[in-house]
Amino acid sequence: MKVLIIGGSGFLGTELVRQATAAGWETAATYHSRRGSVPGVAWYRLDLRVPGQLDEVLAASAPRAVVNATSGHSEWAVTAEGPIRVARAAARRGCRLVHVSSDAVFSGSRVHYDETCPPDPVSPYGAAKAAAETGVRFLAPAAAVVRTSLIIGDGGSVHERLVHGLAAEPHAGVLFTDDIRCPVQVADLASALCELAVSDRAGTFHAAGTDALSRHELGVLIARRDGLDASRLPAGRRAGSRIPGPLDVRLDSTATQRRLRTRLRGAREFLHVR
Repeated sequence: MKVLIIGGSGFLGTELVRQATAAGWETAATYHSRRGSVPGVAWYRLDLRVPGQLDEVLAASAPRAVVNATSGHSEWAVTAEGPIRVARAAARRGCRLVHVSSDAVFSGSRVHYDETCPPDPVSPYGAAKAAAETGVRFLAPAAAVVRTSLIIGDGGSVHERLVHGLAAEPHAGVLFTDDIRCPVQVADLASALCELAVSDRAGTFHAAGTDALSRHELGVLIARRDGLDASRLPAGRRAGSRIPGPLDVRLDSTATQRRLRTRLRGAREFLHVR
């Protein structure tokens, strides 16, 4: 198996690279500013905004499968247009494509979303992710588009770092009690993506955890796991604030889970203190 992981130096990408190399795959990965540290990997610098760079990387790495794990945040050229370039190039070369999307494509108006629900974004990031999904499905109909939620690891995720910072300095921010998601463990998500990369399953998939938690509830679980004083974590409400995006989005991964060997655990399980 030869795989190219786009965004391989990021949080999710690093775990994907680790699992791919552990499985004995011939692994190539891209980075934007700093290459990753996993050994035995062919690293390529890639800026998805620059025409021609992607074709050069694909020609050099010659993968059978491409996993696009880039984020790009709200930068349209990276988050929306970048995956479209990836899909076009992968389809042209006959590569299997797995594209990582987000629960941000939903507004939260219906709360519970399964794989059949169409996007209805309410934030710039969600709109970019939704545009990417549309482009990928059109240009590479055999691709797997995988929506996920908050990604948690063993201390390295954005949310975990935020919790540690707020436990040390509670006045530096707030964890919302009305902003609800279905967090997933990074190793579970990476395993599911690798599983899809070697399959021929096409369409839309949901890879999120089984527990719906507010960001504050999630912060308390992280604090307890890491031996921090959870009572120091500041709580507040996001409703009425000027922060764009949905409040309550719960990805239903039931249909996807039936098709995977990888078990997508809930946060109460993978953050449980034994």
